[in-house]
Amino acid sequence: MGPSVAIWSDFGGVLTPPVADTFAAFCQKTGLAPDPLRSAIAAVTATFGTEDMMLPLDTPLVTEDEWLDLVRAALAEQGIHAAIPSLAETWFADRPANTSWVNALLRYRTEGAFVGMLSNMPPAWEPYWRKMVVADELFDTVVNSAQVGCRKPDREIFDLAAERAGIAPDRCILVDDLPQNCAGARAAGWRAVLFVDAEQAIADVERAVDH
Repeated sequence: MGPSVAIWSDFGGVLTPPVADTFAAFCQKTGLAPDPLRSAIAAVTATFGTEDMMLPLDTPLVTEDEWLDLVRAALAEQGIHAAIPSLAETWFADRPANTSWVNALLRYRTEGAFVGMLSNMPPAWEPYWRKMVVADELFDTVVNSAQVGCRKPDREIFDLAAERAGIAPDRCILVDDLPQNCAGARAAGWRAVLFVDAEQAIADVERAVDH
């Protein structure tokens, strides 16, 4: 694996447990039932003209505190009055890193590949994800939607990432747990691996590199 290859890893759902597992843990910590919380988040998300719950937060269009106020208000309309604490702190608390994938990224970098993180993430989450992994050891660079003003699956962020790596798009590989992000990468001329688990992703990355 030479320096002409760039492997870009998503964070949530790839370097962490599945997002559904983290959401369930969040509900357990806050005492909120999943269905009313999903309904409240969906109602807030719709006011921004999207079905993507993270879009308002990770570009960002609103701060985390503003978003939480909107979610609390939507819950109150359902008769639920909840004191939701910091989203970032609760979301990341006790959330383990995916050690198998961390080790794979370390190996890719040692073997000479360019390794980057390409993530849609709210600004408030910056200190929390950095406590889970040692970014300087894992990544040559980090492209974070909140810092660059564009996000997956839009082409702009893939073009920016390829430019920062100095590697042609067709030698960039995205590893992501969301099909729409993989589709966006392919539309930008990248290769993409849909992450299910570390073992599968490692095998698929090897095939993508050799392709």
